[in-house]
Amino acid sequence: MELIPDRRLRALRTALRFWFDAGAAGSAPPAGLEPSRRIDWLRVAPFVALHLTCLAAFWTGTSSVAIAIAAALYALRMFAITAFYHRYCSHRAFAVSRTVQFLFALLAASAGQRGPLWWASHHRHHHLHADRPGDAHSAHLDGFLWSHVGWFMARENFAARRELVADLARYPELRFLDRFDVLVPLGLAALLYAVGELLAVHAPDLSVTGPQLLVWGFCISTVALCHATFTINSLAHRFGTRRYATTDNSRNNLWLALLTLGEGWHNNHHHFPGSARQGFRWYELDFTYYLLRILAHLRLVSNLRDVPATVLDARPARPAGPSRPSKEAA
Repeated sequence: MELIPDRRLRALRTALRFWFDAGAAGSAPPAGLEPSRRIDWLRVAPFVALHLTCLAAFWTGTSSVAIAIAAALYALRMFAITAFYHRYCSHRAFAVSRTVQFLFALLAASAGQRGPLWWASHHRHHHLHADRPGDAHSAHLDGFLWSHVGWFMARENFAARRELVADLARYPELRFLDRFDVLVPLGLAALLYAVGELLAVHAPDLSVTGPQLLVWGFCISTVALCHATFTINSLAHRFGTRRYATTDNSRNNLWLALLTLGEGWHNNHHHFPGSARQGFRWYELDFTYYLLRILAHLRLVSNLRDVPATVLDARPARPAGPSRPSKEAA
């Protein structure tokens, strides 16, 4: 009878270690924590707590400074996710120096969406199996909730798929960011709190405090950023238009493109994933691409891959309405 409590205690210690050392998720887990589609609520407790902390805004109040910082961090980190975690790390759509690679990976890591190897490996896996058996987050097969948040809470997706990102794994600094993925978000949270406290002392007329800047600048901004990013999995494969006859159910959606700085042109992206731009037409707003062009002018990035004319003018898809998922998430 004593073996059961001991096994549970070991499983608890391992789950807690995952909070601070994501590399542990790639090691052999103890009994009771084997990879599965089961959601590990203890493992994802910090993610849940981040949402609950947003309610503290009723206690901290707000200020124009706090809202401005929250909006700026949303936009800056969204660009880092879309340009570097997605278009660079996942698809190699342009080239950067090792220094720039690290700096933007650092900025993207502050978004609280795990490390660069984890993010890129699961996204590459998605393109290999998009909307077919094996896809970790298919809204078409598994419904909205699973494709939006359920999939990354499941034990089977805790570890990076290292075999798919050997090109990135050769950089020790990227491996470090990936293994200790909690450090950068915690550092940003601590910095915002400290800045808020300094402003409270030296610029009291701004009505800013440490807790207020922590809640708005980090918690609310990060939660909004996460869910905006997740809509590309959960909504961009269900709602919108299809220009190209891809083998998946990807859609182009203006509203999602505005929310994610250009990622909403998802059918375009699945048609030609290697392009640095996803808004293929002049009227398809792609702010991530515009910013990449600026960085290219400043010589911080290079070799922006464009869409070949033969790919751009490929035979369009037949008109189709939103698909009906075969299975809704519980």
